[in-house]
Amino acid sequence: MPVLTPTDLQALWLSVKVAGVATFLTLPPAFLVAWALEFSKVRGRALFDGLVNLPLVLPPVVIGYLLLLLFSRQGIIGKLLSQLNIQIVFTWKAAVVACIVLSLPLVVRSIRLGMVQIDPQLLAAARCLGATRLDALFSIILPLCIPALATGATLAFARSLGEFGATIILAGNIPGVTQTIPLAIYDYTNSPGGEQGALTLCLISIGLSYLMLLFSEVVLSRFRRNDSR
Repeated sequence: MPVLTPTDLQALWLSVKVAGVATFLTLPPAFLVAWALEFSKVRGRALFDGLVNLPLVLPPVVIGYLLLLLFSRQGIIGKLLSQLNIQIVFTWKAAVVACIVLSLPLVVRSIRLGMVQIDPQLLAAARCLGATRLDALFSIILPLCIPALATGATLAFARSLGEFGATIILAGNIPGVTQTIPLAIYDYTNSPGGEQGALTLCLISIGLSYLMLLFSEVVLSRFRRNDSR
């Protein structure tokens, strides 16, 4: 029976922590971005849409290197953070940043699909009753987007759980500090006799992703039952 080493357990815990924090931090800005793209009529919306979706077409290593330039001590953001004694590069927070950037377009797309299905007459009726755009956002759009948010959270968690390229550039591969499951699997595949350890972590990763899918399905099922009443 495969036995997890202390390093494997640290990688497992760090992967869950990074994926959970990244998912939690991605949902609010993704919802606001999706709302702005779907309901606002500001000029340059197409350019903004392209910028949001750019991480989908760029190699993760490129994203990681660009983030490294921004968050290093010589970078624009890194200089500001260093004045506050905050270090991002080569910490687990760097893995979170990388996962947020790569997960954001997936979550935005998911939420926008939910927003497209909202009946425009509901929003028109709300405006006729005196509701502001902010009122409609929180009383109509947000509740109706719960299934899309659940789907987006599932995508973000799964994407973060499997992130490798940007993470290894920005956070490094430091066991017990920044080494997540994908990075630990990479180490195992480059070590003689590491096939069993790599397979064990692969199975654990599959199990975690499947549990997240089940959780999303439970949320969607409850929403459908409540909506049908």
